[in-house]
Amino acid sequence: MILEKIKRLDPVMTIAWILAIISAFFIHPDKEYVNYIDFRSLGILWGLMIIIQGLKKENVFDLLANKLIKKFNKDWQLMAVLVFICFFSSMLITNDVALITFVPIAIMILKGADKENLLIPVIVLQTVAANLGSMLTPIGNPQNLYMYGKTGMSLISFCGIMFPYSLVSFIGLGLAIFIVNKAFSSVNSLEKSVEKDLENKNEVDKLSTDSRGKLAILLFSIAFIVAILTVVRIVPYLYFDAVVLIIILLMDRELIASADYTLLLTFIGFFIFTGNMGRLDLVRELLEKLMNGREFIIALITSQFISNVPATLMLSGFTTCYKELIIGVNIGGLGTLIASMASLISYKAYTKEYKENTGKYMKEFTLTNLIFLVILVVLWAIL
Repeated sequence: MILEKIKRLDPVMTIAWILAIISAFFIHPDKEYVNYIDFRSLGILWGLMIIIQGLKKENVFDLLANKLIKKFNKDWQLMAVLVFICFFSSMLITNDVALITFVPIAIMILKGADKENLLIPVIVLQTVAANLGSMLTPIGNPQNLYMYGKTGMSLISFCGIMFPYSLVSFIGLGLAIFIVNKAFSSVNSLEKSVEKDLENKNEVDKLSTDSRGKLAILLFSIAFIVAILTVVRIVPYLYFDAVVLIIILLMDRELIASADYTLLLTFIGFFIFTGNMGRLDLVRELLEKLMNGREFIIALITSQFISNVPATLMLSGFTTCYKELIIGVNIGGLGTLIASMASLISYKAYTKEYKENTGKYMKEFTLTNLIFLVILVVLWAIL
């Protein structure tokens, strides 16, 4: 029975806590354990999760997608909207939420339009777009939020590190959409099919007009502004969390359970492990020597096997060359399916309905990721 419960646990979280427990045998628990944990990053991450789920529950993102899709209905236009909405929205609502929100919309629209041949390339590009768009900002993904707090950089300095890679990614996604459109070009537009599918979502528009819904959207929008002020260190994170807590207690207490506590526990597990390893002289010296001058490569390779969030937490304690580490873990989100855990969201969404195409999806996913990975690694080498 215990083994069955363990199997149901998140594998990355399980690994994090196994490592934390093992390390505790070498460095016994003491008051220093509390200092390992970056409560500021965890507090901001928790608040953002709640805010995004609150806005998602009020169908804000569905409404945004609907309004955009109503204006663009040709094949290439719709592909561009579905891909770039993931690219830009991930900068503010994280790559995970962008994919959770917009991949199902892509499936609904393309399936209803009898364009299922476009599903794999569009969803793969959505996944790449979300991972690449999120790398620009401190709140785009968990590893950036953590590194932004750890480094103490200004917002402009942090965004400046990843800007060249985001710009090239934007251009690359545009070219990819052009290539896919040429490969799957069709005389017929999607206009009628798109309109039909959006008519089925008219309830979304009605939900947004009631007074409670408007108030919830207003309050969560204000909380999001407070989140930005907290990230740039204008508002203390405890004040931000207090604002979020008050809003959910007033509007929807069920949202307390909507945060990804598995991710938060994963962070804590790795904080303990890396903190303990840093107190072992032999291990610390070995890792520091290994990392010295190789931060980018090691971060990129490590991300391929344990994903970029835990890679960041594990490696950040053994180097002060944070710029290379930030670039490495963000670009390292490309490659394998688990290089960025957000990629699993798209994979599960597609294969749930098209199990027979799992191999085809993986082939196209891997090829597309490797192409973008090579391009950005070459850019890193040039810069």
